[in-house]
Amino acid sequence: MVHPDTSALRRKGAAPRRRPPAQATPPLDVSGEGLGRRSSGASELPAPPKKKRKYRPGAKALMEIRKYQKSHELLLRKAPFARLVREVCQNYSMKHFRWQVHAIMALQEASEAFLVMLMANANLCAIHAKRVTLFPRDMQLARRLRGVNDM
Repeated sequence: MVHPDTSALRRKGAAPRRRPPAQATPPLDVSGEGLGRRSSGASELPAPPKKKRKYRPGAKALMEIRKYQKSHELLLRKAPFARLVREVCQNYSMKHFRWQVHAIMALQEASEAFLVMLMANANLCAIHAKRVTLFPRDMQLARRLRGVNDM
């Protein structure tokens, strides 16, 4: 009898089927009567915990990209960004300046838009090099093509 080749039928990267785990034995009855007997009733067993979903490599990253592309909220936290702005301002001036909330929000909007576009351009550089991984040299090339060399 000739068996068909199952490896050709299997998807690329699909794991072979595994045997389900063995059933746990019910706990022993510790009451006074029937010592050593197992308690009857399957309802006493707790339900098995749900397995955490295992995604294929890269699928979770693509889901996060789609999620953040749909959203419009700022990705950096406001308080740490405000502290950074104040610290940079103190480095350039000896005076202590006060910032309006709307001014810091405008800076944050502009800086996040700048970073998102820089990452998109760097990603295009990586794709052009036939890679999916973003390397520092892609960021450097994107900055050089944009003319952002003074940072």
